[in-house]
This record gives sequence, C-alpha cells and structure tokens, in this order.
Amino acid sequence: MEVKSVVIGVEGMTCNSCVQTIEQHVGKMNGIHNIKVSLEDKNAVIIYDSELQTPATLQEAIYDMGFDATLADSNPQPVLPDTIFLTVPTQSALTSKQICNSLLQNKGIVDVKMSSDQKTAVVTFISSIINGKQIIQMVPGVDLNISAPEVTPGTCEDSTWSQASSVVLRLKVEGMTCHSCTSTIEGRIGKLQGIQRIKVSLDNQEAVVVYQPHLITAEEINYQIEAAGFTASFKKQPRPLKLSALDLERLRYPQTKGSETALKEISNANDTKTIVFRIDGMHCSSCVLNIQSTISALPSVRSIVVSLEKKSAVINYNPNLISIDVLRRAIEAVSPETFKVSLPNEYENVALFPMLASPLKSPHPALKDASQPLTQVVVINIEGMTCNSCVQSIEGVISQKAGVKSIHVSLTNRNGTIEYDPLQTCPEDLRSSIEDMGFDASLSAKAIAQPRPEAQLESHKTEPPSKVSPTHLAQQETKTISKCYVQVTGMTCASCVANIERNLRREDGIHSILVALMAGKAEVRYNPAVIHPSAIAELIRELGFGATVMENCGEGDGILELVVRGMTCASCVHKIESTLMKTNGVLYCSVALATNKAHIKYDPEIIGPRDVIQVIKDLGFATSLVKKDRSASHLDHKQEIRQWKRSFVVSLVFCIPVMGLMIYMMVMDSQLADAHAHRNMSSEEMEALHSSMVLEYQLLPGLSVMNFLSFLLCVPVQMFGGWHFYIQAYKALKHKSANMDVLIVLATSIAFVYSFVILLVAMAEKAKVNPVTFFDTPPMLFVFISLGRWLEHVAKGKTSEALARLISLQATEATIVTLGPDNVLLSEEQVDVELVQRGDVVKVIPGGKFPVDGRVIEGHSMVDESLITGEAMPVTKKPGNTVIAGSINQNGSLLISATHVGADTTLSQIVKLVEEAQTSKAPIQQFADKLSGYFVPSIVAVSVVTLFAWIIIGFVDFEIVEKYFLGYNKSISAAEAIIRFAFQASITVLCIACPCSLGLATPTAVMVGTGVGAQNGILIKGGEPLEMAHKVKVVVFDKTGTITHGTPEVTQVKFLVEGNQLPHNKMLAIVGTAESNSEHPLGVAITKYCKKELDSETLGTCTDFQVVPGCGISCKVTNIEALLYRKNKMVEENNIKNVTLVKIEENTDESVQPALIIDAELPTTLTSHKYSVLIGNREWMNRNGLLVKNEVDKAMMEHERRGHTAVLAAVDGVLCGLIAIADTVKPEAELAVYTLKSMGLEVVLMTGDNSKTARSIASQVGITKVFAEVLPSHKVAKVKQLQDEGKRVAMVGDGINDSPALAMANVGIAIGTGTDVAIEAADVVLIKDDLMDVVASIDLSRKTVKRIRINFVFALIYNLIGVPIAAGVFLPIGLVLQPWMGSAAMAASSVSVVLSSLLLKMYQKPSAEKLEFRARGQMRHKSPSEISVHIGIDETGTGSPKLSLMDRIINYSRASINSLFSDKRSVNSIVLNEPDKHSLLVGDFGEDDDTAL
Repeated sequence: MEVKSVVIGVEGMTCNSCVQTIEQHVGKMNGIHNIKVSLEDKNAVIIYDSELQTPATLQEAIYDMGFDATLADSNPQPVLPDTIFLTVPTQSALTSKQICNSLLQNKGIVDVKMSSDQKTAVVTFISSIINGKQIIQMVPGVDLNISAPEVTPGTCEDSTWSQASSVVLRLKVEGMTCHSCTSTIEGRIGKLQGIQRIKVSLDNQEAVVVYQPHLITAEEINYQIEAAGFTASFKKQPRPLKLSALDLERLRYPQTKGSETALKEISNANDTKTIVFRIDGMHCSSCVLNIQSTISALPSVRSIVVSLEKKSAVINYNPNLISIDVLRRAIEAVSPETFKVSLPNEYENVALFPMLASPLKSPHPALKDASQPLTQVVVINIEGMTCNSCVQSIEGVISQKAGVKSIHVSLTNRNGTIEYDPLQTCPEDLRSSIEDMGFDASLSAKAIAQPRPEAQLESHKTEPPSKVSPTHLAQQETKTISKCYVQVTGMTCASCVANIERNLRREDGIHSILVALMAGKAEVRYNPAVIHPSAIAELIRELGFGATVMENCGEGDGILELVVRGMTCASCVHKIESTLMKTNGVLYCSVALATNKAHIKYDPEIIGPRDVIQVIKDLGFATSLVKKDRSASHLDHKQEIRQWKRSFVVSLVFCIPVMGLMIYMMVMDSQLADAHAHRNMSSEEMEALHSSMVLEYQLLPGLSVMNFLSFLLCVPVQMFGGWHFYIQAYKALKHKSANMDVLIVLATSIAFVYSFVILLVAMAEKAKVNPVTFFDTPPMLFVFISLGRWLEHVAKGKTSEALARLISLQATEATIVTLGPDNVLLSEEQVDVELVQRGDVVKVIPGGKFPVDGRVIEGHSMVDESLITGEAMPVTKKPGNTVIAGSINQNGSLLISATHVGADTTLSQIVKLVEEAQTSKAPIQQFADKLSGYFVPSIVAVSVVTLFAWIIIGFVDFEIVEKYFLGYNKSISAAEAIIRFAFQASITVLCIACPCSLGLATPTAVMVGTGVGAQNGILIKGGEPLEMAHKVKVVVFDKTGTITHGTPEVTQVKFLVEGNQLPHNKMLAIVGTAESNSEHPLGVAITKYCKKELDSETLGTCTDFQVVPGCGISCKVTNIEALLYRKNKMVEENNIKNVTLVKIEENTDESVQPALIIDAELPTTLTSHKYSVLIGNREWMNRNGLLVKNEVDKAMMEHERRGHTAVLAAVDGVLCGLIAIADTVKPEAELAVYTLKSMGLEVVLMTGDNSKTARSIASQVGITKVFAEVLPSHKVAKVKQLQDEGKRVAMVGDGINDSPALAMANVGIAIGTGTDVAIEAADVVLIKDDLMDVVASIDLSRKTVKRIRINFVFALIYNLIGVPIAAGVFLPIGLVLQPWMGSAAMAASSVSVVLSSLLLKMYQKPSAEKLEFRARGQMRHKSPSEISVHIGIDETGTGSPKLSLMDRIINYSRASINSLFSDKRSVNSIVLNEPDKHSLLVGDFGEDDDTAL
C-alpha cells in the first residue's frame, strides 16, 4: 500500500465556498487521506492511496464539479508514512480486529498490523494529517509504547523492526539576516516537545529538524517558525532517519532470550515509584506551573506536585520507562533552563541510569542488560594543546559526558581517540565540547563502529582490507597536512567568516581553516589524500561566496628575508640550513654565502620570525632583517619624475641650438623679404643668396651647414629623448591598442624620416638650392611633451601625499617586554616592527608611535589619533581600551597586548583601502578611457585626410597654398611646396591631439578627492561612490547608533518619597549598587548614572541577586554608609571652604540636604544596614504586592509615549523612585539633518524600533518621514523600494546589521566604525562618529564631480579647437600652427587638467559653526502631526502587532536571547497597549539591528 501526493491546478474558483465544496466532495472519495485546496495558488494538494486512486481519476472528479483541472506534476510524489507502536492491554474490551478497523476508518491512517502475541499494534500513519496523541485517543485503553523503535513498513523484509522513530525535515526559511535570527529559531523550536535536534543555516536559508512525529507534526514546526516572524516552507517531505546495518541488527535481535519478558515488563504499567527532587531557582508560581505542565506531559510520569515554598517536586513515575537521572535532566531542561535539581540524601546512592539526550529518545533500560551496547570510535584532531595538563583536562571533561566509554588524548599526535555510544552522543557533539574548552577541534577520519569483543570477530570479516585503524589514519594525516589559500569574495561581516569556518571544518580532510575578513582570504590546512584545493573553493562557493584558489600566495606572512653576518665557508651555510630545516615549523630555507642572505619560509602558526632569528643567533651568527621600503616611494612618482626630467633636459640641450638656428633663419628670411620688396625670388637669385649665407653654405652638393647641424642635433633627441616614447608605443601596438605615445612617435618619426629622405634626394641630385627640412620639429616636440609629462608626474606625486603620509605613520620598531607574575617587568628588547607577533606585550613610551593594533593592559595615557580618525582631541586610554597602530602616545607609558600585526593592522587596511580607491575607476573615467581608445586611430585618420586634402587642394588651386604658406618662396618647385605644406599641417594635427588630458581628467580629481577625504576622516572606496554621491536624492538614516548614541542613558530620576524619609543620595547609592550585578543594558545605564551622580567609582555590596527576565530584579544591598559618609564629608569640606558653593549646591542638587545624620566624629560607629531592593516594571511591582499609584502610572505612560523606558525602584517594600531611560540623540544630528535638507535632499529615518520611539527621535532631529518596525531583511527591500521610485539612495548605518542595506544602497555610508565590518559593506566609511561627515562626504562628492567636469572642458577645448586649426581649417583668417606650437598646446592641456585637479586640495569641509550660524532660528523640533510614520514593509498598514513585537525580540536577542522564552507566561501575557510589560525585555531603545549594547 503506497501513499502518494499530487498537485492539481484548479481554475474557476471564486470564493471560499468553492474551496470547501471541492474539499468535501473529493475528501469523501475512497482512498483519499487528505486534500488541501488553495484559492490563492489555484491548486489542490491531495494525499491518496495509489492502489485505490490515480491522478487522472482525481483530476476527473474535480472536472466533473465544473472546475478546470490540470495536472501540475505528472509524477506524484511518494509520501513517507510514520509509524507508532501501541500497547494493547490484556483485558481490553475490544478485539485486535476491532481495534484495527476502528483505526483504519480515520483519515491519515494507512495501515494497522498486530504483533503475533496480539499485544502490540503497529500503526502506519501520515504525520502531516494526524499525530500519535490523536491515535491514542481514538482507541480507549491503548497506551503509547515508547520502548519499541518506530518503523516504516515496506522498507525492509521484516516490517516490524526496520527503522527508528525520528524523522528528518528540511525547511526553507526566508527573512533571516544574521546569526541572532538563527539562534532565535533554534531556541524557539528546540524547546518544543518532540524536537530532538535542529540546525539552522543562515547562508542556505534553511532549517534541518530531527523530530518525533508522534509528538509533533511538521506543520506545527512550520507554524512555530512563522510565528517567530520568518517565512517557512517545506523543501522536502519529512523522511525517517536511517540507521546503520549494525544498529538494525541490534534492534532486530536485541537478544533471543528474554525479549518477550522485556516486552512484558514494558507493558506492565502498574509498576510505579515515587521520588522527591529538590529544585532551586524557582521564583514564582509561573515557574511551578511551567515545570508541572512540561513534566506531566511525559508518558512515563503518572503525577507531579511542585512546591515553591519547600523547593521540591514529588513525582510518581514508571521506572521501566524512565530513569531518575533522565527525570532530573528533564526538569533542568524546562524553560528558562535555570533550575538546579538535586536528590535528597537518601536517594543519592541510587545507581543512576546512564544520562540520555532526551527522555523520549531513550532506548529502554530493560534492554540494557539484555544486549551489549554498540560503540563507535572517532578520532578528533585537537589544536592548541601545550602540555600534559591540557591532555588531562580534556580527558577529564569528555570522559564525564553521556555515552563516552573511553578517551585517549595524544599530545604528540595532537588528537584524541574517543569510544562512544552513538545512541547517546555523536562526533559533532564531542568535537564542539572540546572546542568549548578553548581548543581547536576538527573531525579526522569517519567514526568506525567497534562492537564489544564477542561481536568484533564478525565485524572484522565485513571490514574492507583497505581500512586501517583510525588512530593510525590520524597519525598519517597529521604527517601529510598541506596548506592552501583561497581568495573569498562576498563576505560582509563576522557571521560570514564564522559560517565558512564552521561549515568547512565539518568536511572530511579539512584539518583547520582561518578566514580573514579584511583581506578576503581563507587559509586552509587539509589532507591532500582526501581533498584538493579546488574542491575546497567549490565548498565555499556552495555557501554563496565567490572563491578562487590563490596559486602562488607564498603562504602569506610566513616568509622571512634575513642578512646573516659571520659566515666564512660552505660549512657555515650547511650548518644554518640543516639546523633550521630540523626546527619545527620551518618549511624551507636557503642561505647564500655570496650575498650573506637567508630566505626562509615558515608556518606562522607554529613558529614566529623572532624564534627563527634566535635559532641562527644560537649558532653563533649575527642576523638582522632585510630592510623593507616603508617610505611609500611607489606613491611619490620619484622615478618617473627623474626619468622625464632627464628626457626634458636632453631634449632641451639639443633643442636650444635648433631653435637658435630656426630664429636666425627666420630673421634672415624677413630681412631678405624686405630687401626684395615682398616678391618671390627666382631659383637663380636663391642660388646666389644661399652661397652668400653662412648657414646655407653647401658642405656637399645639396647638404647645407644648416641642414647638417639640424640633422646632428636631431638624432640624439630622436634616439635618447624619444627612447621612452618608442618603447611605450611599441608595447601599445603589440597589444593592438593605440595611445598617446603612438601619436607622438608617428609625428616625430614622419618629420625625421621625411626630412632625411629629402636631404638624401637633394644630395643625389646635387641640388644647388638647399631643401627645407623638418629637423627642427622632433626636438621641439619632445621638449614640450617631456616638460608636460614631468610636470604631470610632479602633480601626481602631490595628489598621493595623503596616502604617503598615512604610510609614513607606520612605526619601524617596537619595544617588546616580558612580564612576570603581577605584571612585573622582567626584560625588554627593541625589535623590528615586522618581528612583532600576535599576543606580544609591547611597551610604548610617551611620544612614541603605536607599532601595532592592540589592547591596553597597563597604564593610563592620552593618545593622539588625529592622523587616523581626523579627531583633533587626544583620546584617553586605560586598561581594556584598544589602540590603533600609527597613533601617537602623549603623556603616560603604556603596555599593550598586540592583537593585529603586519598587514592586519587598521592602518595597513586603511592604506590598502585608499590605494584601491585611487586605482579604481569612476564610470565617467571608464567613458574617457573608451574615448581615448577610439581617439588615436581617428586622429591618425584626420592627419592622413589633412595630408591628402592639402595635396589635392594644392594641385587644383596652387594660389591658396602660395597665399597661406608662410615659408614659401619661388626657389622651390610648386609640387615640393604643396607636399611640404600638407606634411606640416598633418604633423601639426598629430602633435596637438592629446588623449592624455582626457585620461587625466578623472583620475587626478579622484585621487585628490579621496586623499582630501582621508585627511578629513572620510574614507571613500574609489571613484564610483565618489561620483555617485552627488546624484543622491534620498538619505536614509538608521536610528540606533547612527542618529542616537546606541547605548541607553538615564534621562530623568523622579523621587517618589520625601528626602527626610530616604535621602536622594542614599536612594541612588542603593539603586546603583543593586543594578551593578546586572548585565542588562538598562541596569548598566542606571549604575553608570548613579556612579556619576555620587562621583564614586565604587558602590556598596549586593547579595541574593535574582533576575526575572521580562520583569525585573530583586536583591539585598549593604555597605553603602561609608560611601555616603565620604560624599557628605566632601560636601561639608566644600561648604566650609566656600560659602557660595553651598548656595549653588542647594539650588542645583537636592541631594546635599544634610538629612542623613551621621556622626562625623565617629565614622567607626557606622552600622551597616541591609536593604531589600526591587527594580522593574509595573508587573514586577504588582507581583511583589506593591501598588503603583495613578500619578506614577501617568508619569510612566508619559515617558513611554516619548519612547523612553520607565523603571520603578522599591526599597524595603516602599516605592521610592521612577527612573526614565532612553537612547539619546547625538548633539550634531539635528544640524546634519537640517543641512542635508537645505542641500535639497530628502531625509528618511528607518528603524526596527516601535513607532512611538521612532516618532519621538524623528521630532527631535527634524525628520518628517519615518519607517518604523522594519525587520533587518526588510531594510534592503525598503531601500530597493525607494530606488524603484527612481531615486538614488544613500544609506547611513552603523554598519553591523545594516550591511545588506548598505550594500544595496547606491552609496552606503558606514558611521563611527572605521575598523569594523562596515569597511567591507559600505562605499564610504566615516572614521569619526560624527554625522556632519555625512554632509561633508556628499559635499566633497559634488565638488569633485564639478572639478572632473571642468577638467573635461579643458581637455576637450584643446582638442576640439586645436585639431581644426592644425588641419588648416582657419587658414583664411590667418590662424596657422607650426608643429612645435601644436606640441606646446598639447602639453599645456595635460598640465592645466592636473593643476585644475590640484585646486581640490584647497577643499575645506563645511564647519559646524558656519552651518549653525546659517541655520540660526530656522531649525525647530517637528510636532508629531508633521511626521508620517510607516510601519513595517507596508507603506500604509499598521503591520501585525505580533510580528513587530517578534521583530523587536529577534533583534534584541544579542542582549537577552537566553532569557527570551524563559518565562512563557510573561511573554505570552505581553499586551501591546501596555508597553511597560516588556519594556525591560525589549526596551524601546533596543532597536532591531544594531544594539551596540
């Protein structure tokens, strides 16, 4: 009997009555188990018996009802049924046949079979239609038999014992954005009864659930995920878990003898026992109800009575079905999993059954003695062990775990061999347990089943001969570990890193993996026998990231270049090489005697550079690092500047004489012209004239002094001055492209070759009149071009100054210290900064630079971080604070622990970022590059056209040439004059056309723009965002951490009792002390406020501290008298010193009233009083019997209306204070919003917080459009929605959970997290936490784009006007250019573009003072009626209250995920119109995504 599912498309349904008609009609048909008709999807999903029905008959049945039916899927999907075992009581009123028939009449039950002894019924059913509980209720008297494994018939010859009860379900879950979402789902579903295991994958957007279908259905699981605010759908139909052949053997034949007695024992339900447990950790009656309802639901428990007063539970249970230990752990697992359960003394000697993962998973204890349990062996690789105490601690902890039979850990092999029971634990659990102890653990070979000795012989027969023992395998594996590097793209935050590392560690053959987010690189150690690098890259790609294997990565930072002094011969070399190669961690070593250099490759995980240097020093040789160039010389263009300067000087040296000769000839020509009264001379006159002129004197027939000198001066320029142009032109043509150099080479070569050929022809003809040559063109051209290039590179060097300055910030040396116990300084040594290793303790003296990023461990100082963050004020550093490499220590000495070294430091990352930005191309520049590509060929074409045009014009109408050709005289033939004129025009065209200036227009402006931005604390990632920012029309601000500070602060304290009853100072001291133990953000805010008000770093003592999630805290407070005595003493001293101070104190601070009477003379007599303190919401006060008065309630509601969280405090049973807490707005936010609006931008606030808080914040900063209660995933959709309206969007976020929205926006601006994830996801990073920089970044973008446009104008004017002039179009108006004039104009265009870009260096970011002055009197708070609030993803709807609440809960999870579902009652009783009930849990400040709390 096979059950199948088919989807039939149904057209023609109009309303729900159609749906019901189809469901009723088809549902009554024979063999139909279930039908679900969807009006929206226009289809029907039918589960049917394939022996009784076919898809065609079902389609026909729907068609007969008047609807159009089509088979959506021609292949029906088989539905895997589930199985349940029912125990039939011996004295049952019904016969086994009657039981079978009554069960089979129900929909969803596929088959019922009775065992041979008629005591057990095996029911096969479809879990999506019916569950185990419903089946039990159908037949009175039968009971669930949880001892027998549940099976699916038809999958094995023996249908009774073929498969275990668990079912695997795969669900697609949409809407998850971060790991807090996954932990929310895992936490919520994992607590449901019948769920055995759940794993949620963020990247695959899916959940894999192992559950017991007789306790919970797949639909229920789906519903629960959707109730948490996510969209869930079935990926695959649930399928039963497969067990290994050995497990099936064990389950099929537990043991021939005694199996029946075991079954009898199980069915005997009357055998019950009673036990009393002591339970600590119950707070109120809801805890009692929770435990009673959960434990009483267990089939093996007959009754349970829990007492809050006695802290006990009396349980009547069936010991055959459940053990004492399982009961104890079941109570401890009751939400919120904080109960401590112990046995009273008389029970402690009871032999507890082995601990099992779940009471429902337990194989029956009665079977325990009957068969030896199956065991498996797993080998786990363990990294990070240093000594035998590590070995012992791992063995000690793991051996205590449930199901672990034995464990042996090897320090030398770095692995642990564990024998365990697979029914109680699994390798993954064992591995994670070892990781929880602080070691890196990865699974080595697959677990090998090893039954007990009597079964071992049999198992060896079946084992393939190739298998070796896992221990041996692991030893082999560690010997053959290889390493590869994979370039990973698409990572946005730390959760991506964790996801890749977690998933790859599970793969066979992968030993360890380390992913660097900033560098976008994964370092993988793997076993080449099992897996290869391309497969590793493919695994990463499957997770949704881009991955490519880095072929010649050279193992990252594991390369060391050393200078070794003191070597004398080859034996020294051998000694060093052999010793290093024997050293653990050194992979390769090569020492050269001639150069005294050593090249060493090492594994940075095993050995550091200082260790390698020490090894060589121990051999008696002096060694030091090869100094690397840290001067940023590649950025200052020195080499290019030198090269072009040399080229210019060479050209100039030869050009000056050429120019001299040319000027001399021009002068002589003009004198002659005057003398001969402006008429052209005949050739005879020319001959006579030439012989009389010195320069025209012919050395050889046809070769004059002038031409000979010009030739001599031109050759070196052509060879040396133009050498670089020829090389570049050759390279360009080789790659089939044409650049500027091609044009220059063409122009000069044509001029030179043409002149040379003419000269040879004249000499051959022994001409009397000297030909006119172009030898003067190349030197003149090269002079102007090399001058232009030289100036251009000088300017480029200037644009890179900002970057060079950043690089020069890097320190070159570090002082490493060794600390003894109590941080006593034992020794210190000066080392090169490249030798600092992670974890080193570095000392930084006043005035010194921080060599690496680190955390302060000792000392206090002020640090100047201005060059990195742009913040002018020095920052205070004390233990625990982080420091940035390159910042300058000012006054105190500090000891820091290195956290990031080498290329991982913030400074190195910023340098890399700016470098990439300056090399990345803006879209406008890509257009320019494209243009340049077509430009050169078209100019050559214009030049050729010019040549032929003038030749044709000349021969057609010679008068034009004669009229406009400046150097023409009758001594040369008309043909020569025409050709000369045509050549001059075409060469000038080549000279003046300059794609250089086009190519320079954008990059120079982008370089200066990004450089200026970096100096002002604005990091712009390339030309694209810099150009895009000026097109932005909408600026979307995230709320928490962006508009607000992101941490709650106390805004108001209202005292509810008179000062003489409880002085205000005293109340603050008590409340501050009480909250000092709380980790809740609200508690931290209260403590911080109290310390500030009392001006004290220490408070009293807090005992009996208890926290009830969602309600509040209770505790006892002592030792506050000394604190108050000190405070009052200080006030009195001030009073005596200065009477005026008293007046000020009285006016401003009520706390100075001398209400607390303490004998100032006798401080020793202070008696310590114990105060009972309660702090929490209304519900907490009501629970503890305190009445909240109406006026207090009104005050709380007023605060809540303003988006604040109101907390009540009671001391010794008296309500004495109301504390209002809120996330406060940044001071500059209002001005920033006003300025952006005045720039013509629309400003929007987007938050996951509730609408009241959002409205309150928006009114304070002047924003009128608000999107509230937006899920993190919906932020992306919101940005997309705005973009679909045709608007360019800039998203400003604090860059952690906003990263998807930042990436989606046209310009993502990350604020205040210059060292964070934001650097990856955003386009612009504002290092300072200052909203005015948002204004500055958009302003800078506008200025830069304006500059780029001006540059294009400069570039195009030269070309558009210059080319026609050169071609001779404007000859009629007397405009004519010589070739050298063209090259001068060309050089001028490039230089003018660069100079125009450099004007950006003058940029000053808009100062807050100026903007404030301009905005004076125009900024005002908005009234609530002016603000439009849109809730959720919907534009209009109010949104589902459940969703918005869940949204807040999900996103607050980082602060209180563990306590979230702790008290089902308190969560379920949340009423939306009484926000204070959950204000402590999801306080209004706790915005969805970026609680920085």
